[in-house]
Order: sequence, then structure tokens, then C-alpha cells
Amino acid sequence: MAVWALGINHTTAPLDLRGRFAFALDQIAPTLGALRDNVGQRAGRAPEAAILSTCNRTEIYCAGAQHEIDTTVDWLAHSGGVSPGLLRSHAYTLQDAGVARHAFRVASGLDSMVLGEAQILGQLKDAVRVADEAGALGTTLNQLFQRSFAVAKEVRTSTEIGAHSISMSAAAVRLAAQLFEDLTQVRVLFVGAGEMIELAATHFAAKSPKSIAIANRTLERGEKLASRFGGEVLRLADLSSRLHEFDIVVSSTASQLPIIGLGAVERALKARKHRPMFMVDLAVPRDIEPEVKALEDVYLYTVDDLAHVVQTGHANRQAAVAQAEAIIDAGVQSFVHWMDQRQVVPLIQQLNHQTEEWRAAELARARKLLARGEDVDAVLDALSKGLTQKMLHGAMAELRAGDAESRQRATTAIEHFFLRKER
Repeated sequence: MAVWALGINHTTAPLDLRGRFAFALDQIAPTLGALRDNVGQRAGRAPEAAILSTCNRTEIYCAGAQHEIDTTVDWLAHSGGVSPGLLRSHAYTLQDAGVARHAFRVASGLDSMVLGEAQILGQLKDAVRVADEAGALGTTLNQLFQRSFAVAKEVRTSTEIGAHSISMSAAAVRLAAQLFEDLTQVRVLFVGAGEMIELAATHFAAKSPKSIAIANRTLERGEKLASRFGGEVLRLADLSSRLHEFDIVVSSTASQLPIIGLGAVERALKARKHRPMFMVDLAVPRDIEPEVKALEDVYLYTVDDLAHVVQTGHANRQAAVAQAEAIIDAGVQSFVHWMDQRQVVPLIQQLNHQTEEWRAAELARARKLLARGEDVDAVLDALSKGLTQKMLHGAMAELRAGDAESRQRATTAIEHFFLRKER
């Protein structure tokens, strides 16, 4: 069995390219179906597959009879409307042990923009659940991901990998505090109601802002989140007309197109008499048009911009990373050993089937002899000799046939498998 992975992340690809390959959770199942059909046409059989898609990465994990990396790259490039060459220039591809190491590092938060952040583990578990429900997982990828979860748990309980991290939301609060002297006097708008917004709202709410509002496509979900923080809920359709009311705007939706345009922000600034606005776009693809960043009174940060803020506590983090990498090394070795064992499973099954046929045949013969009244000891002796002869027949034939080199190889193998106690 071969395992391979293809991915782009915040270190290899710019935000706009990552946006082309961002899949919402409800898009993953049909996307997996298309991927498996495409690769299966080339390989003759659909591979196991899973897709992890977050604001910082899109990764495809596959397992099949042989590596199909080129086919996977071509398919993903086509799905994103770019050339395979462009995708390759920003992507990383991995095989077998390399896939395991990468998956374990991702699950443990070592490959994240925010080192040690815990959110990625939940996102990976969601990706695995969706793939499993879609019927895209098999034994190999199940093992890979279950071991990823176990390694991540050990890393988090045995090291301080998460103790020195600053989340994206905490970084946004820190930047906002640099712009506004008193966060208790600001009005904050959150666009979206997903996990990222919930996390951001929790961090900002801790600073007791003057007001909190949630704008979401589904009012019911927006109201549920707003009620947690004593905030109000807005319709997305009202966003443009009310944007000027807010000092801070944090957006993270699954929209494929920007929902806050340059014109809307310009009108908001005019209504605010050019009082500054702090905007955070946590979405991939973007929720806020990039041209907004050029406006004089707007401070717009994307997920990539926040990367510089979260890089703190270098020395302490490096010590924790070294411990985590050692745990990951052990996990990789264990997975590779399991994979190696899987290679001989068909042979073991054939061997068990063959010996079971021999056993059944000799047992049936013995029962017939006993039914005819033959002596029990004589029947048992014949049974044991019959089994022994069947087991040794192939080995004896190899010793008697072939050239000298073949006989020597047979001799070495037979001594190893049958004469261990005498050596």
C-alpha cells in the first residue's frame, strides 16, 4: 500500500492562491468523490482519500496500490483553475513516512502559523469524520489519522508546546489595543458565526468592549452566538449601511467572494469622518477586498499579516518543539512498522488458508479411519505424519531441485525457519 499527500499552506502559497483551493466543510464530501473518481480512472481503483482545508492550508491525503501524485496534482490544479506548473511551484508532495511525519506535525500544531495552536486538531478530526461518512477512508488512512490524534495528545500532555503560543484572535486583540487606547470604548462587529468568529468574539469580549454585534447569513445562528456575549445580530444585507457604526470589524465566512467591498468601506469612513477602523480578515478566500488596505484610515490585517505577531517566545518554544519532534519520530517509526507488516498480510492469509486445507484434509482422513475401527494410536501417528509431510514437501522439493545457487538459498531459508533451536 502506498500513501501520498499534496498540500499548500501559509508558508508555501500566498493567500489568494490558497483561496482558490479552500473548501467549506459541506463541500468536502462531493469534492472527495470527484477526486477519487479521477484518480481511480487512472489507477484502476479509487484510492482512500481525505481533504483538510483551513484558512492556512489545503491538504489531500491518499492511500492506494501505488503513488498517484501527478494525477492528484493535475486534478487539484484543474479544480482551482490554475496550471499544474503553478500549483507545483507552491505545493509540497509527500510519500509514506513523510506523510506520517507531516500529519503528526500538523495534528500537534507544529506546522501551524500559531505554533502549538489547538484548533487545527479539531479541524483535522472534522476532515476525517467527513471523509469517513463519505466512504472515502480505509484501513490505512484510518490508522494514519488515529495515530495522528494519539501523537497530538501525547505532545500536548507531555510538552509545553501550547503554553507559549498566541492565538490568531489574541494577536488581533493585541493589535487593536495598539490602535485604540481603551477597548472598553469601541464597538466590535463580527461577520460570520463559525468557530473562528466564536474564538475571536471570546477574546474581544474579555476586554469588555462598548458593544458587540454579529452579522451572519443565518440569523438563528447569529442570534445564538450574539446572546452569549450580550450582543445584537445583523442581517448581512444590512452590513453595508451599518458598517460605519463599528470601530473594529472581524470577518470569517465561507463566502467564495468578498462580502465587504472597497466602496462600502469608503462610505463608512466618510460617515465616520475618517475616524480609524481596525479590520481583521480571517477568511480564505478573502472576505474583505484587498484594495481596502490602501485606504488611509483603515488598518486591515489578514491571516498572513498576523503571522508576525504570533512569533514570540522563541527560545521557550524551541525547547518544547524538540520534545514534540522526538514524540513524532517515535510515532512515525511505529506507523512505518505497521505499514511494513501490512505488506505481508496477503501472504499470511494465503499461508493460513493453505495450512487450514491441509489440517482439514488430514482430520477428515483420520475420522474415516477411526470410523472403520482403526487403532487410535495408529490413526494419530498417521495424522501427524501426514501434516508433517505436507508442511515439508515444498522445502524438500527445493533442496532436491534447481542449481547449486538455488539449493544454497533454499538451505539458508530452511535452516532459518525450521532449525532455529539447533543453531
